[in-house]
Amino acid sequence: MREEVSEIEGLAEGFLAMLANERGASEHTVRAYAREVRSFAAYLGETLGKDAQVRAVEHLHIRAYLGVLYERGLTKASAARALAAVRSWFKWLAKEGKVAQNPALLVGTPKLPKHLPRVPSVEEVNRVLNSLDGEGAGKKEGAEAAAWPERDRVIFEMLYGCGIRNSELVGLNMGSVKWRDDAVLVRGKGRKERLVPLGDEAAVALRAYLPLREAKLVAAGKGALVHEGPLVLNLRMRGDCRLTTRSVGRIVKAIALSRGLAADVHPHTLRHAFGTHMLEEGADLRAIQEMLGHERLSTTQRYTQLTVGQVQKVYDETHPRAK
Repeated sequence: MREEVSEIEGLAEGFLAMLANERGASEHTVRAYAREVRSFAAYLGETLGKDAQVRAVEHLHIRAYLGVLYERGLTKASAARALAAVRSWFKWLAKEGKVAQNPALLVGTPKLPKHLPRVPSVEEVNRVLNSLDGEGAGKKEGAEAAAWPERDRVIFEMLYGCGIRNSELVGLNMGSVKWRDDAVLVRGKGRKERLVPLGDEAAVALRAYLPLREAKLVAAGKGALVHEGPLVLNLRMRGDCRLTTRSVGRIVKAIALSRGLAADVHPHTLRHAFGTHMLEEGADLRAIQEMLGHERLSTTQRYTQLTVGQVQKVYDETHPRAK
């Protein structure tokens, strides 16, 4: 006999269904929220009982749940993610009239240490990109990062030159490249689209890669994908031939290590570098925000970083009272 679903569990599933179908959230976001919301719903069932109403949930229950997460060994960052999911759930519940107000708003977000990612210098990134004119990463690094240097250069040029996310890169199709506009149409978080400038070097890399892409598709009997299919292909032409984010991560790390960059370099590092290097060269923060596809300027400010010396230089050169 099927166990009856409690009100709280049912409302949790209703929220997750809305998130997946109506908001157009990414699969990663839906998975993360599902994990956090179901875990909290299960905790409420254990502490308040299966027959508890969602209106009975108070901020003290949420605060106690965070305490349980800490007892389980979760970090402040993990607890903050859990709280963000619970806040979104209760915001939806309030909007639907299931609760009078959002109790999660009364729970403070755990203070997180501010870790700025180490960003490779302009010279370091240029050295890697210039080295890709010859060959990909070493053979020992695996087939995906060894046998197609033209594609690997496109990966680096698009991640660093356009500042796009790993998921946005693998989601690009042939029609995403707007040659007349020197731009790329990117579908970001929440399926929001934005046009990102396509730099000269990225365009050169693409033009060198596309004939090889076409030849591989034709040889694999998948000529129908030449003009319509994914932009960045996997090496063995499997499935729809689209490269995965995991493979992109392996390729970036393998090439970075083989070129002397830090071991913690990954696709997001190149996105950080894009924003940081543009800011260093004097780009407007709001323009960088637009290109990165950030909803809030504060997110862009965290993404970019200026040294004390750079801040002092800007002040000395621009403030009327500094001269």
